[in-house]
Amino acid sequence: MRGFNKGSKSAAPARQRWDIISGVMWSPLGRFSPRIGPLISALISRRSAWAGAFVACLAFAQQPIRVQVNEVIVPVTVTDEKGRFVSNLEQSDFQIFDQGKEQTIRFFNRERNQPVVIGLLMDLSNNSKSQWKSYLDAASELMYTLLPGDKKYSGYLIGYSTEAEVMVDTTPEADPIVQKLKKSKPGGGAALYDAIYMACTSRKLVSGEPVEPRRVIVVIGDGHDNASKKSLNEVIELAQRNLVTIYGISTTAYGFQTGSENILEKLAEETGGRVEYPLMNVYKDVSGYLSTPSDEGNFAYKVGTGGYASALSNAVFKAIGNVAGEITTQYILRYIPDGSSSDSDRNFRAINVKVDLPDVKVRARKGYYPYNP
Repeated sequence: MRGFNKGSKSAAPARQRWDIISGVMWSPLGRFSPRIGPLISALISRRSAWAGAFVACLAFAQQPIRVQVNEVIVPVTVTDEKGRFVSNLEQSDFQIFDQGKEQTIRFFNRERNQPVVIGLLMDLSNNSKSQWKSYLDAASELMYTLLPGDKKYSGYLIGYSTEAEVMVDTTPEADPIVQKLKKSKPGGGAALYDAIYMACTSRKLVSGEPVEPRRVIVVIGDGHDNASKKSLNEVIELAQRNLVTIYGISTTAYGFQTGSENILEKLAEETGGRVEYPLMNVYKDVSGYLSTPSDEGNFAYKVGTGGYASALSNAVFKAIGNVAGEITTQYILRYIPDGSSSDSDRNFRAINVKVDLPDVKVRARKGYYPYNP
């Protein structure tokens, strides 16, 4: 399976790395790895009879090893009955089925802190005004957590109101994203679907996507869309084709459901992610919160207690921790569909991942679209 649509910007030259499948070291054009360098030096010192071998070796060194185009990559999250991550499983604990037929797992990884590219999609519509500071704090905390300054992690910011916009292109630094958010002001409609489409087509790529690093989108919003040119089904298919996992941090508060909450759930469920609701349990125990509207409007209520502020902060922090923890503790499975599954059919193919343990929940993408050359 390959990268984003052909309209995407090309990635910067790749750094040296080990190929995940074969363990062969490769380098960008004109540079050689420590393992290949001594071999080339030896060849140069030989008589010209070795020239052909040298040219062959040089050509090999300049060619990156890529994941086979028909290989399927499946991030998997396993939790126990209390929602805690189960992180000590082995490859033998997993079974993966493609169109109902069991497949051979060719690659398995359970290392923590795996490289990822995180797209933050921020709701800047009118619906965000009432709790904007809470949402801003959540987004800032998420970026500082997931982008600690290590170049194996990258992120970008897309804001959406009446239109979607790439506000900060792909970067390993959290500060540009956080500073841009602080200067933003919500207002207008909500073009969520267009924002997802833009995340899959209109930002700078990182070398190695979508294998290492993996692609993740986090939506901070309520799931409402009233301004997109794209549809929900279109962007779900696009995300599935581009191996994107979508998470949501819902801005919906208890008592103020908009009817769009199922949109975030569907985006997450179809791509293997999850949705957190940090504001759903904050208001419900505050006496009279629905009957005391403030001057800010019907969607803002002053509960006026330090306990409320503390509960809100704790809920947001917990939601951020849950999403960040899952992104960095997933199992990665890869397989090549066998002959009967890898046919000419280019329609959506269902995936089912099973773990042979009692009382665990397994979450993974529902399927994929075969690579279409």
